[in-house]
Amino acid sequence: MSTPLDALQRVVDDVVAPSAADADRHSTYPRAALDALADAGILGLVSSPDVGGAGAGMDAAAQVVERLAGACGSTAMVVLMHYAAVPVIEAFGPKDVREAIAAGRHVTTLAFSETGSRSHFWAPMSTAVEQDGGVRLDAAKSWVTSAGEADSYVWSSRPLAAEGPMTLWLVPSDAPGLSVAGPFDGLGLRANRSTPVTADGVVVPLDAMLGGDGRGLDVALTRTLPWFLVLNAAFSLGLMEAVTAEAVAHLTSTRLDHLNRSLSEQPVVRLDLARIRVETDRTRAFLDDTLAALASGRADAMLRVLEVKAAAAESAIDVTDRAMKICGGAAFRKELGIERRFRDARAARVMAPTTDALLDFVGRAICGMPLVDEVPA
Repeated sequence: MSTPLDALQRVVDDVVAPSAADADRHSTYPRAALDALADAGILGLVSSPDVGGAGAGMDAAAQVVERLAGACGSTAMVVLMHYAAVPVIEAFGPKDVREAIAAGRHVTTLAFSETGSRSHFWAPMSTAVEQDGGVRLDAAKSWVTSAGEADSYVWSSRPLAAEGPMTLWLVPSDAPGLSVAGPFDGLGLRANRSTPVTADGVVVPLDAMLGGDGRGLDVALTRTLPWFLVLNAAFSLGLMEAVTAEAVAHLTSTRLDHLNRSLSEQPVVRLDLARIRVETDRTRAFLDDTLAALASGRADAMLRVLEVKAAAAESAIDVTDRAMKICGGAAFRKELGIERRFRDARAARVMAPTTDALLDFVGRAICGMPLVDEVPA
């Protein structure tokens, strides 16, 4: 019996990879790629079978993100954020939205980071107040992947009335009062439509709440953060594998005619190439161990989850930097593909929780401290 993963490589080869360079150059949201992924069942991969999804786990989602990242980092990030939001909707969202996600008709994403608290996603500054039988949301979200393109946002705010640092909501992207900033024109991931979103008097029904008033941080830490961190590691790994293959292809096919040798026959080049391979293999081992820890319920599973994005992000930066070095001036040309991996790899370091924030989380965890300090009311 075939599975969505069986069709993934065909979609990557036929749709995602051929459009990746143009999508990056023109900051074009990968709508055709998403449509193809939806038709293949990839967008409904982690949805429950009881609503028509494939019921796959984090390991399968990691395979998808890695393979997509090897072709187009922007498409991979859109799918990553979709997968990170789905577990919250699966647990607390309405059945019709769950069914639409499972069928590939609905793309969702996270709307956590805000202008006032930046990458400290656990401290939302946006507000939620009762109004005319519903809830009014006001916010200045600083970066939202698939802004204006997704069908919904898993949205954080301060609690409506309860104690606690945050509450989560399911907000339709076409809700009146939502506005999206202009097109994204950044260093990397140029096609993922990651832009600010503002809510000015957006009204949602009370039953749009996901997981209970004031319980949003608990929900985010248990149902979203593990997916987000592990899939980010898979994203970094996909970039590393791609840039490794591209570097090998260039170094073995390009010659120094005056020496009658390929670039790969230079010992210094081979040393850096070996370091690239070792670092990539080390990242895969770390990711595989994290997935195994989660699957078996190992005592160190959460520690591995906190570590894996930080480790993979820094490794991807090192690997893509070395690839630029050993491939020389050719790597600066867009047709080789390496400079796009170089740019895309730098996003993971600053995506909340950033590498520095994660290292602080790890330090807190091994010292028996709470991951975040209590946020003032």
